[in-house]
Amino acid sequence: MSDPLSPPPISEDRSGVDWEARFRSDDAPWERQGIHPAAEDWVREGEILPGQSLLTPGCGRSQEPGFLASKGIEVTATDIAPSAIAWQKARFDALGVTAQAIETDGLAWRPESGFDALYEQTFLCAIHPRRREDYEAMAQACLKPGGKLLALFMQKSELGGPPYGCSLDAMRALFPDTRWIWPDTQARPYPHPGMNDKAELGMVLIRR
Repeated sequence: MSDPLSPPPISEDRSGVDWEARFRSDDAPWERQGIHPAAEDWVREGEILPGQSLLTPGCGRSQEPGFLASKGIEVTATDIAPSAIAWQKARFDALGVTAQAIETDGLAWRPESGFDALYEQTFLCAIHPRRREDYEAMAQACLKPGGKLLALFMQKSELGGPPYGCSLDAMRALFPDTRWIWPDTQARPYPHPGMNDKAELGMVLIRR
């Protein structure tokens, strides 16, 4: 039995999840293999452009930070798990790209100036729903006015997680019209091969 007065592991968040332990045991079912097709689509469609700044909070071991940096985008990736940050730095070196990888609580970290875009790298579905308001506050604080939230909302009806389902009704409440501009177009579904093809809905929200 652990000592209740001892400090939590440095990689444990306020929900009590030890992310380092999960990564070390490969217990991260929300992770994709390869580049997310939404990231490829958003680069091709000009939603994020070379020279612009982009944040990937809770980056884990995703390949998108390196991919986006290879397109000339100024990428900053954050994660609370040391092995995830070490993985990102090794990948940046292997790709020969310049990008930042910062070991920190991605929900609490704040930049000196706002980013042009935030790529939602399965962070929102990984954290407990009771921390989602912290996520929205982080996204609002980290983006400059007019900045883009490149969002992927996991559609999962089963209870529990991670990953947790992010229904559009819940996301509308989390990202209200008073703080975010929602697109007029329909969300684009991206089946997740590691989650029995459950859809992630791709949408671009604008920070007011």
